[in-house]
Amino acid sequence: MSEHYDERETRTAGARAAAIAEALPAQIRNAQANAAHYTESLAGIDAGDITDAAALARLPVLRKSELIERQQAEPPFGGLTAVGHEATLRVFQSPGPIYEPQTRREDFWRFGRAMTAAGFRRGGGLVHNTFAYHFTPAGSMFDSAAAALGCPVFPAGTGQTELQVRAMAQLRPRYYTGTPSFLNILLEKADELGERVDSLSHGLVTAEPLPPSLVERFRERGIEVHQCYGTADLGLIAYETAAREGLVVDEDVIVEIVRPGTGEPVQEGEVGEVVVTTLNPDYPLIRFATGDLSAVMPGACPTGRTNRRIRGWMGRADQTAKVRGMFVHPSQVDAVARRHPALGRTRLVVTREDHRDVMTLYCETAQPEDTALAGAVGESIRELCKLRGEVALVAPGELANDGKVIDDQRDYA
Repeated sequence: MSEHYDERETRTAGARAAAIAEALPAQIRNAQANAAHYTESLAGIDAGDITDAAALARLPVLRKSELIERQQAEPPFGGLTAVGHEATLRVFQSPGPIYEPQTRREDFWRFGRAMTAAGFRRGGGLVHNTFAYHFTPAGSMFDSAAAALGCPVFPAGTGQTELQVRAMAQLRPRYYTGTPSFLNILLEKADELGERVDSLSHGLVTAEPLPPSLVERFRERGIEVHQCYGTADLGLIAYETAAREGLVVDEDVIVEIVRPGTGEPVQEGEVGEVVVTTLNPDYPLIRFATGDLSAVMPGACPTGRTNRRIRGWMGRADQTAKVRGMFVHPSQVDAVARRHPALGRTRLVVTREDHRDVMTLYCETAQPEDTALAGAVGESIRELCKLRGEVALVAPGELANDGKVIDDQRDYA
C-alpha cells in the first residue's frame, strides 16, 4: 500500500503553485463574502490579486488575543466561520477561552495525512486514542482522522492507566495516538501489571517534544512513533515522515515564517513566528499567528513529498517583557529597527543589575563602530518603548538565529 496519503504530496512545485493560485483567491472571496470578520478586515482587497505567499503577506495578521476579543463580542466564533449552525457538528473550548468549530466535513482537521506518514494504513487496525474528548478538540481531531482512514478507534481519553493497559491487552490495538510521555507511562504500567501490549506497531504523537532517546525506547518495544504539529484552530500544520528530517507542511495550509510580533516574512532558513492560512472553506483562518517559532528547511523530503519542510516547534514567539513597570513587545523592537535601514537582525536583552532592570538592544550592522548610529537607535528606543536602553552594535552574523527578539535573562532568585 502507498506510503502517501494522496498524489498531491508528490506533485511538482509548479503544480502546487498553480493549485494555490486558484485556491487562495477563492478562499479570500469566500471569507469576504461569508465570514463577518473578514468582510470588515479585508474590505477593499481584490481577492484575485492574492495568488501566492508573497501577496498574502500584504494582508493583516490575526492573533489569538484578537480572536478571543472577537469571540467575546460575538460568540461563539467571532464572525470567522463561513458556514451556518446547521453545518456545525461540535463546538470545543481551548484555554483563553477560545471556541473552535468542527463541521461535518470529513477529517475536518486533516490529521489523516499525518497518520499515513506515521505508518497508519487504511483499514489497518484499531487506534488507541488517548487524547481528551471533552472541552478541547484533540480527541476528536485524531478520532475523525482515523475514521477517514477506515480505522476503528478505542476512545481511551486521558488517565486511568491501569484500565487502559488492560483494554490494550484485550483489544490488541495496532496504533497509538496521544502524547509521547503518556505512551511511555502506559508501557511502564503494562510491565508493572505483567500485561502484553506488544500489538502496537505505530504511533502518532503531538503536544510535547519527541526526543531521539524516546523514539529509540519505543523502537526497542517494536513501536515506530512519529510526531506532528497542529493547533486546535488550524488543524494539521506539518508532520514527520519516515525520513525524520523536519516536518513536511500539510497540503491544505500555507505556512509563512515572519518576524515575531509582525507580519513581515523573514529570510529563508531564519527562525521566526509560524503564521498559517488554511484553505478550509468552513473556517477560513487567514494569516493566523500561532505564537510558535520555527524555520523553513532547505530541500525536499527524501520520501518523495515535495512540499516545504519546517524544523518543527522551536519555542514561543510571544516574548513580551515587563521592564521597570512597562511592557516591551517584540513589535516595538521591530519598529525601532525599521527606523534605521542600516540595522539587520536585532535582539533586546533584559538583565538585572543591582536590583535594577537593564535593557540592551544588540543590533547587527555593517557599521558596528558608528557611534552616531548607536545614539540614534538609543533615541528611537526612548521614543518607541518609553524606556532608556543601551545600544550595542555588532557585526552581521553575531546574533543567534533562534527567533528571539526579546531575551529576558533576569534571575530573581
